[in-house]
Formats: sequence, C-alpha cells, structure tokens
Amino acid sequence: MTTHIQHPEQLSTTTLLRFATAGSVDDGKSTLVGRLLHDSKSVLTDQLEAVEHASRSRGQEAPDLALLTDGLRAEREQGITIDVAYRYFATPRRRFILADTPGHVQYTRNMVTGASTAELAVVLVDARNGVVEQTRRHAAVAALLRVPHVVLAVNKMDLVDYAEPVFAAIAEEFTAYAASLGVPEITAIPISALAGDNVVEPSAHMDWYGGPTVLEHLETVPVSHDLTACHARFPVQYVIRPQTAEHPDYRGYAGQIAAGAFRVGEAVTVLPSGRTSTIAGIDALGESVDIAWAPQSVTIRLADDVDVSRGDLIAPADDAPAVTKDVEATVCHVADQPLSVGQRVLLKHTTRTVKAIVKDIPSRLTLDDLSQHPAPGQLVANDIGRVVVRTAEPLALDAYADSRRTGSFLLIDPADGTTLTAGMAGASFAAEAEAEAGASATDDAEWDF
Repeated sequence: MTTHIQHPEQLSTTTLLRFATAGSVDDGKSTLVGRLLHDSKSVLTDQLEAVEHASRSRGQEAPDLALLTDGLRAEREQGITIDVAYRYFATPRRRFILADTPGHVQYTRNMVTGASTAELAVVLVDARNGVVEQTRRHAAVAALLRVPHVVLAVNKMDLVDYAEPVFAAIAEEFTAYAASLGVPEITAIPISALAGDNVVEPSAHMDWYGGPTVLEHLETVPVSHDLTACHARFPVQYVIRPQTAEHPDYRGYAGQIAAGAFRVGEAVTVLPSGRTSTIAGIDALGESVDIAWAPQSVTIRLADDVDVSRGDLIAPADDAPAVTKDVEATVCHVADQPLSVGQRVLLKHTTRTVKAIVKDIPSRLTLDDLSQHPAPGQLVANDIGRVVVRTAEPLALDAYADSRRTGSFLLIDPADGTTLTAGMAGASFAAEAEAEAGASATDDAEWDF
C-alpha cells in the first residue's frame, strides 16, 4: 500500500526557530536569555525559586535572571558564560531552541558550535561601549556560518538614559559592517535586559522606537523549513539486506535526507561512483510513500542492483554535486593541539569518513578587521582560516553557501578521534563567493594520493 505523508510544516501548528545569542563579556547576554525565559512564562517554579535563593545568598535583592542559563559552577562564580547552554521554550506562536554562547575570545569555537545550526543570531552590544572587537568577531562568525537573520540587541539602554542617538549610531555602524560581510538581514532593537525594556514587553521609556520587541521578532521572523527547493541530498547511513523468507531480495539504503525531496520514479546518481538508477520505492515509518522530505529518516530502494554502501550520497541525476579530492574551505580550529601543513587527518563529511592530508593553510583570518594573515603555517585553538585538504577518496561536497549540511565537514585526529577543525567548503563570506568562483585550481602533481 502506498500512502501520502504530510509535509513536516503540516505536522505542527507552531514552527520551530533555532537561534543563538552572542556578545562580549558583561554585555548582559545571560540576563537577556533569563529575561526571555522569565517574561515568556517559560521558567518552572522550582527553577525560579532556586535562582531567587542563589541570588539572596549573594546579597542580591532581586533574582539574578542570568543564573537561569549560567549553569556551570565556574560560570556562576565568575559571572561569565563558558559552555554553550541550550534552552528549550515555547510560546503560543512558536517553539524555540536557544544556544547561549560564550563571549570570551578563547571560546570562539563554542560560538561556532552554537551558531552552526542557528537560523537567527542575537548579537548583544553594551550601549555604553558600542561596537567593539568581539562584536565584529561575532558578526563575522554569523556571516561565515551563513546565519540568515541577525538581531543587534543594543543592551543597557537604561544606563544611557534611553537616548535614541546612542542607539542610532551603534545600529548604523554594526549594520554597515555586517552588510559588508554579506549578512542578508539585520534588525536592530534597543533593550534593557535587566529592566525588561523591549525584551518581551514594549518599553515605556523608548517611545521613539516603533519596531518589535525581541520576542515579537523571534516569533514572527520568517523561517523556512521547506527544503524541497534545495538540492536534494541523501547520505547513505546503512544498507538493509534482511535476506529472510519474507524479504529474500530486499535491498534498501537507510539514512536521513539532508536536504530537498525524493520521489518514487526519480532518476538518481550514486556518488562518488557516478552510477545511475531510479527510485523504485521509499519506506518511511514502516509504510511505502511516494515522496519524502528533509529531515525525514527513510529507506530508499533503487530499481537497479547498484553497488551502494555507507558514506555514498544519492542525489538527483540532473542535480548532483561535483566529486573532488581537493577541498578548499574556511575552518574554525576547535582543538587545543594545532593544525599544521602536512598533517594527516580524517575528514568526516555526512556519513563518509576518509583519510586526508592538510595540503596548505593559505591564510588566517583576523576577525576584528577582516585582514588575512598569509601562510601562518598552522592554526591554533579558536583560529579561523583557509585550508586546502587532499583526500584519499573522492567526496561529493556542496559549497557551504548552498547547503549548510552537505557543505560542512570535520577534520579528526586519526590517533585518538579528537575533533580538530570544523570546516565550511567554498568561499568564506557571501560577499566573496562570486570573486572566488573564478579562482583557478592549484597544481596537485606532488601529492601521492
């Protein structure tokens, strides 16, 4: 029996927004998150009581809402955020997954982790300090990760007498910088997280501001989970061959659809081999279906007996990615040990892991002014730079600008399995993509694989 399944958008009356927060130390980021949770009635009674008790023990009269997110003992003692804190909350209009990321320079890698799956980033700025180096760093990371929506939250407006010129100057400077990086949408909101101005409720002190509150913007910003228009990609995770009396000839390829949609009867190509076939059937949740969308987990059956194994990629025959052994990418180095030219690594892309060599590190990015430090030789923890990697086996890799899922990869230490680097294939920033498209390939004659 063949059934028609619902599109994921139809499965829930509320949409889901993944967003990340970032800001310099003491910009009030955790207080903003705490205020969002508190004022949207997303805090359990016992959680609020624990925060009130902890606040009183520190001599504070009012509850310190930052304690709702700063869960590590070191965070509470220092009054800073160290790890990425994930929080889940909901309003009648939308569900949210929030990644509260650290502000310190040495925790840049944590922000990359939190923002890598975000559809929106909230960048906080202290109204007294304006745009600082960390502000530019966070805007650059959001641009590198192709976060489609960025909110500039100018915090602590109560400490500058809610002055509109202060807000306007900061908003203008930040917007110009972020736009130069190719950030597609920037929304500036003046707030006071401590007092609650323009976080959930509109501020009575800033009648000159006519835009949305932070929560209102989060609830209404357009979020497209309709990936059917994207390049369809299906990384094979497991080959199913029951070989039972009931299913003697069944051969299915199981995995999660990374992007796009697949239909029965569609012509597809299996990469990296390049062999073609058509989809004979799609099984989802024990039922045969005509069509399946990302991010569903399904089993695809092909009409022909094609050699397919874990790590292969199934894509439409007329829209398959190029296969290459040379990967040029922007990376954020996340390990304490450096990444050096000539180093042997493992490259993990979707469900495929291959041996590789770091062929070149052309540059390291200085995020405060976007200057390139040429030929650094190595990258250390929290560095962002360009790398060229040669793989032992071909990969079907998209540009990160086209697909955050199939354009990303990890470099792994083959000795102990430590994650070394998070990579984004293709141009660094959206503004550079067109210029880099014409770059010529380098000569690979001296490489042994």
